[in-house]
Amino acid sequence: MIANRANTGGTDEPFAYCRDLVKKYDYDAFLTSSAYPANLRARYFALRAFYAELAMIPDSTTQAVIAQMRLQFWRDAIKSLYEGNPPKQPIALAMQSAASSVPAYHLRRIVDARVSEVTSPGFPTVESLNSHAESTSSTLLYALLSLVSPSSTSTVYPHVASHLGLAHTIATHLRSLPYHASRRQLLLPAELTAKHGVVQEDVFRHGGDAHGIEDVVYEVASMAHDHIRTARGMLEPEGGKAPTEIWPVFASAIPTISYLNRLEQYNFNAFEPKLQTRDWKLPFSIWKANRSRLF
Repeated sequence: MIANRANTGGTDEPFAYCRDLVKKYDYDAFLTSSAYPANLRARYFALRAFYAELAMIPDSTTQAVIAQMRLQFWRDAIKSLYEGNPPKQPIALAMQSAASSVPAYHLRRIVDARVSEVTSPGFPTVESLNSHAESTSSTLLYALLSLVSPSSTSTVYPHVASHLGLAHTIATHLRSLPYHASRRQLLLPAELTAKHGVVQEDVFRHGGDAHGIEDVVYEVASMAHDHIRTARGMLEPEGGKAPTEIWPVFASAIPTISYLNRLEQYNFNAFEPKLQTRDWKLPFSIWKANRSRLF
């Protein structure tokens, strides 16, 4: 499992370890690393590897106690990291270089959100899904804003990051719907599945053919689109563009938008097998966005 493997190797080259982990488990984030200046890329991979590592813990074991122990390791590791004595674990070692510009409370918040995911899986309401997204994806983007522009006093960019983070988490849950259904989990807001008459067992057995599931997917995807539109609107006074130093953080929107557009192309059937494959156009879309600084 990831947490165990991470503790047994990679300490000689922690940045390479982080880059390889992100490439394997979060390829979209690996592609958007091209938006970051070379001098920040290693720290970007460290933060992204930390985020990916934590995101995988809830799914890495069926025993909640073991998952909580692994998350406690990271809670302790953050404390040690900011005391200048990180554990000899490759991600923690790599994150040491980012500690000077990234507030510890962002990292602790992400850990706490993953603990809640283990102890209280599922989302009874849309609000609970948004709260989870704010504490995970949005908080990661706040950390990355601190990384690229530690002295920025603008209040606009954190709000943009918040909406992009919400959209990302929503898209991620839609994208992982087939995987979670195979594990007999339905991590969509229960208030929406009830609204559209979705029966969990039908989703587990019949996937996209289950009654009402495409209506739920459509409604949830529309929420993500709304967040993207809101984020764009916040940048309209600046011509829709973020400053060069801020743009790398917002480049994370490109894979989210790509998935949402493909989902619409397949009539909001999140179980369409082609949606589980990589978008071959995504590298070009990211390159184009990096030049225009528009998402």
